[in-house]
Amino acid sequence: MTDSFLEEFKDPKLAKRLAESISAITLDRPVTVMHVCGTHEHAIGRAGIRAVLPKGLRLVAGPGCPVCVCPARDIDLAVAAARIDDVTVTTFGDMFRVPSTTSSLEEEKASGGDVRVVYSPLDAVEFARKHPERRVIFIAVGFETTAAPIAASLLAGPPENFFILPSLRIIPPALTFLLEGGAGPVEGFILPGHVSTVIGVDGYRFLDEIFHVPGVIAGFEPVDVLRAVRELLAQIGGEKKSSVVNLYRRVVNEEGNRKAQDAIAKVFRVDDVEWRGIGTIPNSGLVLRSEFERIDAVKHLGLTVDTEPVDIRPGCLCHKVILGESEPEECKLFGEACTPRRPHGPCMVSSEGTCRARYQYRPVNQKPRE
Repeated sequence: MTDSFLEEFKDPKLAKRLAESISAITLDRPVTVMHVCGTHEHAIGRAGIRAVLPKGLRLVAGPGCPVCVCPARDIDLAVAAARIDDVTVTTFGDMFRVPSTTSSLEEEKASGGDVRVVYSPLDAVEFARKHPERRVIFIAVGFETTAAPIAASLLAGPPENFFILPSLRIIPPALTFLLEGGAGPVEGFILPGHVSTVIGVDGYRFLDEIFHVPGVIAGFEPVDVLRAVRELLAQIGGEKKSSVVNLYRRVVNEEGNRKAQDAIAKVFRVDDVEWRGIGTIPNSGLVLRSEFERIDAVKHLGLTVDTEPVDIRPGCLCHKVILGESEPEECKLFGEACTPRRPHGPCMVSSEGTCRARYQYRPVNQKPRE
């Protein structure tokens, strides 16, 4: 794939034509569509796409940020591990500043804990090989896209001093939860491009077959998102039959990545897990199979937490934002008590967080609150 090929999806003239065709649509009732990917929120904010949507159309962000839905309990366990002398905690950068119940990994590092940011599970494995005197824990947070390389790393045979703290979730059960009443009426989804490379179009067939709700797999350029919105409106308005449409064919196929799926299935099994601020969603998480339990940091180190986990701190609306029930700007803390430098909730921390994206792409004439 060349840069010149991608220019088609960044073409301002094509984007303008699409925006004009969308803004000209007249809706006979309010309609809510949801994207389920933090990268889509950034693309929407950066291109100002909400400004061209027709009156009555609400484009909301769903639970598409893995860091944002990671329960406080899992971070509490990571904090507990960071306080053990011979333990090194490795993590993606997005997790570094996410508040736990009483602390954060950033605070633990400042207090002397050995906490290191890595860019992939392979980096953590390599660190463990070079430091056999330490027990190295990798915080395994993410969706299917992240689960695949983590599974591959474990199948490759990591050293005996390497462990993971699993906090992996999968997208389709979350969509089912939303449609069964977990939030307000969602009439269509812009589906996550990255996750879709793993699970393919087949992973979303249930949207149409069971719920008769359209879904569009889209990339992350302005033309990608605008095409997805137009396709959803055509289906919702009755111009087309409800279906799951793949508009990201340059990357996503029908079956997805079978090797990645197989690797995930060999290492993990599906189980009921908690989502921060949402509660338990059935069959929505990945936990280690029994043959890989040796690698489970919680069991190996006997990690426990002394206090009741606090997912939602006072005043925070993150749990409502990730369900599409509230906009970030409706939170009284947004941009004042809660900023990227001083995050009050996880949605302002992660680069995929909705609040972080809205703060980053807020109107230029909006007075900064820092």
